[in-house]
Amino acid sequence: MKTRGIYFFTALFFALQLAAQSGVGTKENREALFDTLLAMTKRREAFSDFKNKALNFDPIQNMEKLRQEFIDAETNDDLWFALVKLSAARHDKHLSIGPIENGLTVPSIKEGRAPIRFHPDFSSKKLSFFVSDLAKSIADYEGKRTPKIGDELLEVNGLALADFVEQVRPYIAYSNENNFKIRTADALSKRSAQWPSTVFKDSFSIVLKPKKGRPYALKLPYLKEVDWQYGRFLRNYEGYGLAWEKESFSVYLPNDKSSKTILLWWYGFRKDLREAVDELVAYAETHNLLDHHLIIDAVNSRGGSQGAYALARFSSQPFKTTGGNLRLSDITDDFIARRTENYLANKQLMDGSSPETEDDGSWMMEWLHGPVLKGLERGQTYSNNVPFKCAHLPYYSDWIMQPAKKHFRGKLVLFSGPWGGSHMDQFSAMVNDNGLGHTLGMPSGGYSNTWEWEEDLYFPNSAIPVVSFMWNIGHTIRPNGQVLEGNPAQVDDYVPVTKENYLDYKNILLRKALEWLE
Repeated sequence: MKTRGIYFFTALFFALQLAAQSGVGTKENREALFDTLLAMTKRREAFSDFKNKALNFDPIQNMEKLRQEFIDAETNDDLWFALVKLSAARHDKHLSIGPIENGLTVPSIKEGRAPIRFHPDFSSKKLSFFVSDLAKSIADYEGKRTPKIGDELLEVNGLALADFVEQVRPYIAYSNENNFKIRTADALSKRSAQWPSTVFKDSFSIVLKPKKGRPYALKLPYLKEVDWQYGRFLRNYEGYGLAWEKESFSVYLPNDKSSKTILLWWYGFRKDLREAVDELVAYAETHNLLDHHLIIDAVNSRGGSQGAYALARFSSQPFKTTGGNLRLSDITDDFIARRTENYLANKQLMDGSSPETEDDGSWMMEWLHGPVLKGLERGQTYSNNVPFKCAHLPYYSDWIMQPAKKHFRGKLVLFSGPWGGSHMDQFSAMVNDNGLGHTLGMPSGGYSNTWEWEEDLYFPNSAIPVVSFMWNIGHTIRPNGQVLEGNPAQVDDYVPVTKENYLDYKNILLRKALEWLE
């Protein structure tokens, strides 16, 4: 019996050692990691009271609720998704986890897409999704009844829609409810490692309700590629033709030459933004169009930078830019060192591959090595508020941008929606808070912050790698002085997307814009 006992404890010891080295650690490892992540978040995260109030939650309490699930996660996939949920518990669209060398691996799920897409009906008081796009080929439906745009989604894989959505909600990063709805609706028919494999079945089983008639069931295959009828971003503008396309936006000119308007389909604030804006202004000057009105369709816009550069050329009015600050903590010195190293190597390439500053980047360096370090020495929780990343103005300025020497002199109309966010949130806030133009549609996604910090995680007191983890370490400040995250600017004319108006939505906004301009 004694020998058997020795063998048992020896086997148990080696089993625990194996578990500790397999990437998931022991229970004690996981509990220590959970406590470490919670402590890091408390001292690093730039929390938004506006967001917390709007979503009625406390981020730290939200994380604490996941403690036992995290500690009990004994497989790679269980711990991966426990970390996904822990990250998402803060409700920040920008934040995620990622794989690192010798750490946890992304769960293996056979990816695919059912030949159908959905969009929220924002006119409904209850959660409501409808069919927004379909594959071009009827063969993709295996000879079943073909859905129609606007058919309402009732069930997913045997669950009522509301129940299915609440099942996947904990895995989704979002900063406001409308952005959550639109991104969930879009991801619904996609099979990927975004959600655990238990969420999916071999095929996509749904129940739809047509405008007239009884509900019907469909079982759709997951395909490698889908040839869509419409695409996610509709842009069918009555009375306008495409003139040219850039990475940041496309230019549409009116078929009626007497119309004093130019329409921009705004994709995002990409690396060609300054060049594209300058080209548009030069074209307008050459063709005597600088007195024309600008209509900007940014309903589906993505993020980037240099929005203030564009507005200084799209408006005759001076305006206050967005601002930002930095949460001062244990990683501030490393953050400044990382930014400085990148600056010395790339000058204006402050984030990724896009120029972010109108100077050579020295405004930001002066701020980081001046007021930020002084604030850290004084024990401040946050740095001083400055023009956003000191991209367009120095830290000691009044945040006021003047119109560029050559600029449009007509009126400005902006369409926005809950899909877009980040720098789009800032662009919309600058237009709204400064009264630069008329805004239509729906508020943007509300997920702009100033800085993120990404760090490789290891189990405490060990060299066992786990994942990379992110923190939001800076507020974006609207021109009206409020924190922007979870608090997007409202629109002047609220027009929700519905199952009834979806295919004509852009033209509804366009007609309203033209009426306002007249």
